[in-house]
Amino acid sequence: MYASIVKVTPKEGFSLIIIFDNGQTRILDMKPFLDFGVFRQIKKTDEFNRVHVAFDTVEWDCGVDLDPEFVMTKSLPIQA
Repeated sequence: MYASIVKVTPKEGFSLIIIFDNGQTRILDMKPFLDFGVFRQIKKTDEFNRVHVAFDTVEWDCGVDLDPEFVMTKSLPIQA
């Protein structure tokens, strides 16, 4: 079972800083995914920046979402 996401912050260059309930902070580069499927909806900066936490995961206003397992496996840890 993966940790829940408690905070997400969009950064320049289509990346996300994500904090999990287990204390981990990770960075997820979304650029590789933005030309595929539903992710095309968040390819514009203004839409990408409308990211928030919903039900322990990452979600955008347009309905695109990422589950914690995807985020954990595709992101890199950030050292404090």
